[in-house]
Amino acid sequence: MAYIGPFRDGWRAQVQKDGARVSKTFKYKRDAQAWALEQESKKSLRRDRSLGQACEKYLETASAEKRNAVEWERRRFAALRAYFGDDIQLADITSERMGEWRDSRLNGVEDPDPEKVRKPVSGSTVLREVNLYRNMFRLAVSEWKWLEHSPFEGVRLPKEAEPRQAVWTWLLILRILRAGKRTGGKTLEVTQAFHIALRTAMRLQEALAAPANFDAKRRVVTIPPSKTNPRPEDIPVTRQAHRVLAKMPKKLKVEPNEASTLFSKLCKKTLIEGLEFRDSRATALTLMSRKMDILTLARISRHRDLDLLRRVYYRESAEKISARL
Repeated sequence: MAYIGPFRDGWRAQVQKDGARVSKTFKYKRDAQAWALEQESKKSLRRDRSLGQACEKYLETASAEKRNAVEWERRRFAALRAYFGDDIQLADITSERMGEWRDSRLNGVEDPDPEKVRKPVSGSTVLREVNLYRNMFRLAVSEWKWLEHSPFEGVRLPKEAEPRQAVWTWLLILRILRAGKRTGGKTLEVTQAFHIALRTAMRLQEALAAPANFDAKRRVVTIPPSKTNPRPEDIPVTRQAHRVLAKMPKKLKVEPNEASTLFSKLCKKTLIEGLEFRDSRATALTLMSRKMDILTLARISRHRDLDLLRRVYYRESAEKISARL
């Protein structure tokens, strides 16, 4: 319980802290009251909480509301817990240590043990992870009262990487589709999803679910709710996309994480470098842009920011544009 009383020419506030009385004098009573209130609130902080407890609480509360993002967030929290240790106290994670974590992600980790080797990642990847971790620490400070301040305060963040410019050519597209047919099994399903993505501009997870969500009569694919859109959304598809979807099995069973790994392995096997599954979305939108207006393109891609659509996903070279003028 705080005590506030007159003292000489001002006011003195006293609080009990770690078994001892701590006092401070102020000119005005309101300042003494504010300081005492701040000290009392700090006393109520739960300083015995660990990183593992914070991650689990975030997954149970905040992540549960994001539907499609839960698994990604679970993996990223697992990586953070592996780096710092599950039992480390939240209060022991300082800005300095978060800076060391940032550098380890940007520069990679070399170790005699192959299991501990980590490849460098881009600034954009680090920023996505920072957004997740910073949200958790923000809740630990403002809502859970487990911390006094976030360890991200004062930490320099990397710059966003420049947008990718890679585009799939039909020669490489045919190479990867034929390799998928020869391999069969789940790899075939991955290349089928890749074919769908090239015709619909859908992301990997959306392309895998597209055959099950395809309405052939209406010629639309219904996208389930996501963290960015809480309601289902009907996406119009082109005639080419309609033909591709009509030939697909009703359900692709491969999971998104496994699909991403299988596609990377197939690219290495077919000697394709510098291209990834995610480039299919930009490739599709670049091809579609020649046949439709920007608003129709944005309706298909679901971009609210037209400048983002232009900068990141429209990848036609200046030479090819000149050839059409």
